[in-house]
Amino acid sequence: MGKEKLLSIGNYPAVSLSDARKKRDEAKEQLAKDIDPSVQKQLDRIDAQVKSRMTFKEVADEYFQNAVDRELSPATLKKKKWFIDGLARPLHNRPIDQITASELLHLLKPIEQSGRRETAKKLRATISAIFRLAMVTMRAPADPSAALKDALLPPKVTARAAIVDEAEFGELLRRLDGYTGWPTIPAAMKFQILTCTRPGEARGAKKSEFDMENKTWTVPAERMKMRREHKIPLSRQAMEIVEENWSQIDEVQLIFPSLVSTRKRLSENAFNTVLRRIGYSGEEMTAHGFRATASTILNSREYNPDVIEAVLAHQDPNAIRRTYNRTTYWDQRVNLMQDWADLCDELRAMK
Repeated sequence: MGKEKLLSIGNYPAVSLSDARKKRDEAKEQLAKDIDPSVQKQLDRIDAQVKSRMTFKEVADEYFQNAVDRELSPATLKKKKWFIDGLARPLHNRPIDQITASELLHLLKPIEQSGRRETAKKLRATISAIFRLAMVTMRAPADPSAALKDALLPPKVTARAAIVDEAEFGELLRRLDGYTGWPTIPAAMKFQILTCTRPGEARGAKKSEFDMENKTWTVPAERMKMRREHKIPLSRQAMEIVEENWSQIDEVQLIFPSLVSTRKRLSENAFNTVLRRIGYSGEEMTAHGFRATASTILNSREYNPDVIEAVLAHQDPNAIRRTYNRTTYWDQRVNLMQDWADLCDELRAMK
């Protein structure tokens, strides 16, 4: 009997998936021509290796590695991995090109029906991102999750607890001034208030995002909820906070780093923890609520609602208006940001 001939294709990722497929197809062609029947056993091994690279979990792992390379925030990456490693476990060993829309609906519907609509929505979005990677690497013909957008119920909109009375807001600002804990946190909170941004956007502010000469802060798209770059004019008071917290050490990029490490952002709960310590319950005020505070007070003072929406970086459903607002209202936003900062000073001084 002749000795079995081994057909080695090398180790992944040294040998790409496309190369492995090519060698497999060449071996099949040889087998069809009766060139070497002993190839069949090795062909089966190659098929298994190729298929192992086509499972949902394999593509998901590549997606997360790409996310690390793109410097996705650790908190976002951790949450996405929890979705896939925990909630999407039934998909892990499934060949990604065989997963159907109905299979995904069967996975997501129980999550939605348990009241976790937002979780179902975010899991679907993460699964969709993984399928898009599979599509561009020729491991899936389409994204079946795209068919589920209208099959899932939208998340319930819940109002963020917020103080909207001017006198009460002034009291909050005075209490924040009197906070005796680590000063970086209240400084970051005041910066969030003055810029009308979300807590995570303020906590992640980096030196590279600031144009100190032109007094602007540009939050990159990947750190914005709407995944759209947001350029913010800075008031005199906001500039003072940035300058006071600007580290002279080049390696320290964060404006408001964690006490644990200058490479880490303040924790997700840092702002709300300070609010609790200065006397506000979660039903009274949250860090996310500062945007509602600004919106309510500014609207009550009859500032242009479109300018306020542009300041808050809200998405206008009308694409033409959206472009117009971003380009037309800049000067008005500059004035509004300074007016808002001055008003905060006035309310703080009132007793």
